[in-house]
Amino acid sequence: MRRSLGVCYYPEHWPEEQWVQDATRMVETGLSWVRIGEFGWSRMEPKPGIFTWDWLDRAIDVLGSAGLKIILGTPTATPPRWMLDKHPDMLAVDAEGRPRKFGSRRHYDFSHLPYREECRRIARLMGERYGKNPHIAAWQIDNEYDCHDTTLSYSDAARKGFQHWLAQRYQSTDALNRAWGNVFWSMEYDSFDQIDLPNLTVTEPNHPHQLAFRRYSSDQVVAFNKVQADELRRHTDAPLIHNYMGRITSFDHWKVGADLDIASWDSYPIGFLSDRLEGSSEFKQAFLRQGHPDMQAFHHDLYRAVGKGRLWVMEQQPGPVNWAPYNPAPLPGMARLWAWEAFAHGAETVCYFRWRQAPFAQEQMHAGLLRPDSAAAPALAEARQVADEIGNLPEVGTAKSGAALIFDYESAWAWDAQPQGADFEMFRLAFAAYRALRRVGLNVDILPPNISDLSGYKLVLAPGIMHLSDELRAALERFDGIALIGPRTDTKTDELSIPTPMGPNIPGLDVTATLTESLPPDAAIPLSEGGQFLHWFEHLEGDAQTLESTHSGQPAVMGSRKLRYLAGWPDDPTFERMIRAAAEEIGLSTHELPHGLRIRDTDTHRFIFNYAPEPLTWNGTRIAPAGVHWEPL
Repeated sequence: MRRSLGVCYYPEHWPEEQWVQDATRMVETGLSWVRIGEFGWSRMEPKPGIFTWDWLDRAIDVLGSAGLKIILGTPTATPPRWMLDKHPDMLAVDAEGRPRKFGSRRHYDFSHLPYREECRRIARLMGERYGKNPHIAAWQIDNEYDCHDTTLSYSDAARKGFQHWLAQRYQSTDALNRAWGNVFWSMEYDSFDQIDLPNLTVTEPNHPHQLAFRRYSSDQVVAFNKVQADELRRHTDAPLIHNYMGRITSFDHWKVGADLDIASWDSYPIGFLSDRLEGSSEFKQAFLRQGHPDMQAFHHDLYRAVGKGRLWVMEQQPGPVNWAPYNPAPLPGMARLWAWEAFAHGAETVCYFRWRQAPFAQEQMHAGLLRPDSAAAPALAEARQVADEIGNLPEVGTAKSGAALIFDYESAWAWDAQPQGADFEMFRLAFAAYRALRRVGLNVDILPPNISDLSGYKLVLAPGIMHLSDELRAALERFDGIALIGPRTDTKTDELSIPTPMGPNIPGLDVTATLTESLPPDAAIPLSEGGQFLHWFEHLEGDAQTLESTHSGQPAVMGSRKLRYLAGWPDDPTFERMIRAAAEEIGLSTHELPHGLRIRDTDTHRFIFNYAPEPLTWNGTRIAPAGVHWEPL
């Protein structure tokens, strides 16, 4: 696998006479790729049907002639103001019934079919004009689906689309009423056009109603992406990409990825630590300038799978961002560490965001590789260092993982609809399992919920999967390693009701979750082997062996040699203990890692990353804060 670096650039923001100098300097920095165009619709089509492609033609020629490969973005995340005049009902509506107006970005509703056709049109026109251009080496469709919570909309377009979607799914209101249990509270419907969106109700809407709306809304993202992908496929052989985000579960990334060639994501470690992750004040202070030591790795592994083995980082944080509650600068070296961690997890390309810090508008406080005055920002030298180092390592792929984690977006929607505990969330549970795997030094693959073959793995975790697919259920039955499932796995039907017999219903696992407790943050259930459950606990019955108990004697883990059900949510040290013991039992080598040190194996090398704010030692090698070390395997 050939590694490369790139950068995001906005030629429309800068004087044209500056483009040649910028392009030359990018190449001198060691950059190979440049992403452009994804926010430029108002300059491409300033009035309906009036096109001014000439500036984009010249920008592509300047950048490409300098030796840069171009990623051209479709500009559909920022429709111009005239688009709203043409389609005044295209705006999304929030759950309180308020329109989300023009004046920033992502001001469109995925359910609005006329706007979707406008996006098809601009993708077709761009494909016709640039699809065979030798400088265009990849395409990005739209930008950051669901950024600013834009998947869900409660508009008239969404309501009508949802009613049609329900009619196609259930065929009759009798079937829908049975599936949703609408006899409860007299919620039964006589026609699909009676069914409203699940917002502004007196108390919580029915859970399967919410889940259905989440499924519908995800399908609109998939369809929106597909119309552009289909148009571009007619005109280009270059790979199609979308840049996903961190900790976004509102739409099914697996299904969007099925229509694309590469999955990329936008990595902002310090922003995520402040804005999107739980953690004590002490933990966040320790990693204030580095980011969480597992957050980036989780998404590299997730999006490598979504991309069917092909992963990019389309936006890599180079300095302070502008959008988090607080925006400290990275430690010196972090822009290098983050890039190498992405490469170690299989990334082909890492693009820094952005080339030059903008002196105007909403993102003017977001650092780039250059300052607004074009002087070098701190990350420029680190990008140059990474570019130099790329040539010193062989072209390798990511090593085979012995451990896997199942991740399911529908389960995330189900538990959003029915959390049962205020702090229960699918991502949070899956990330806790992933952290435990990573803290003992294991490579991890993240797998979709319909995976049908687990034979390449020794240890598989499936926490919080609402309802097992037939493929996964059969794969677990055949699996010859150790599968640790639960808590809250296969305890519902696909319509979010309690099944009969009660779950989990996995052949070979005689366990039933008969009663569920959610626990407040100051409560815990201690375990006989040490450690504790937090947040969640299920009372288990069945003939399976009790492998671990609580202090009070209730089953904490039940199962057999290969299939085991976890009754609760372990705290971090307990999860790590359980994973380490299972790995040892199945023959997976683990490591004792100092706090903040993480490893990742490729085919030929082991990479060691120091996220801690102090120097750490690995096998006699001292690694500085923000340091990266690699050694042959």
